[in-house]
Amino acid sequence: MDQQLEQSFVKQLKDNQNIIHKICRLYTSGEDAHKDLFQEITIQLWKAYPKFRGESKFSTWAYRVALNTAITLYRKSTRSVQTSSFDTSNLFVRQDEYNYEEEEQIKLMYEAVHQLNDIEKALVFLYLEDKDYEEISETLGISQVNARVKMNRIKTKLRKILNP
Repeated sequence: MDQQLEQSFVKQLKDNQNIIHKICRLYTSGEDAHKDLFQEITIQLWKAYPKFRGESKFSTWAYRVALNTAITLYRKSTRSVQTSSFDTSNLFVRQDEYNYEEEEQIKLMYEAVHQLNDIEKALVFLYLEDKDYEEISETLGISQVNARVKMNRIKTKLRKILNP
């Protein structure tokens, strides 16, 4: 693959890897599963990158690929992620360590979010990332009205989970 394309991908991945970590946190429990899913999402992004046309922001496109990968793997394997063999030595992308201690204060929220279905998790994630409903609807492939209605229902559901 062309070196310029590779450098562009590496830069975009470095700039946006926190969104991938957050998706991994939503769809896995445990550091090993998190790392496996992070690697699999990176592989899927790399495979799809030559087809990225820049019609949307890289982050929006990456959300979509990452969420689809996570949901697909989550459904296929009840919490154990199977990964593809892939040589990343050429990419020179260092995975930043994810500090679980810093996330301890939102542990209860994650536990509540883990009780949601796959689409609800994706919607909550995008909402918490301060994405507007236009970008949420584009990423998830639903209408803005549908995204708003679903989000209101999810908020009610989370309140019931967190305050029984």
